[in-house]
Amino acid sequence: MILCIVDDLIFSVKISTAAKALDAPVFFERSPEMVLSRIREKLPTLVIFDLNSAKLRPLDAIAKMKADPELRGIQTLGYVSHVQTDVISDARSAGIDEVLARSAFSKKLGQILSASLATRPASPDPAG
Repeated sequence: MILCIVDDLIFSVKISTAAKALDAPVFFERSPEMVLSRIREKLPTLVIFDLNSAKLRPLDAIAKMKADPELRGIQTLGYVSHVQTDVISDARSAGIDEVLARSAFSKKLGQILSASLATRPASPDPAG
């Protein structure tokens, strides 16, 4: 399951469309007050952050997530305009696992979602 902390409509549609094509379970959280509790509730394999979102305060959420022993192991990926080197640096300081330019994120979206699906825990074998 992939959790997206994204409030940009264009990127929400891109992610939703790619996820449907791959049958990837994706959930969006658009309330800054709910981000950490939603991560705890869903325990996603990947959290995608729109680092340009002022409303969702992604840098604060990443720092709090990576400071929490129960959440720090969850993979994080953020996308941002390639010219915003200060935001890229701040996201890395907050502990994000990977930062991509918006164009690279769009181009690699299918691969990102597929890779996250591959890291899902396997279902227990009923045969034992």
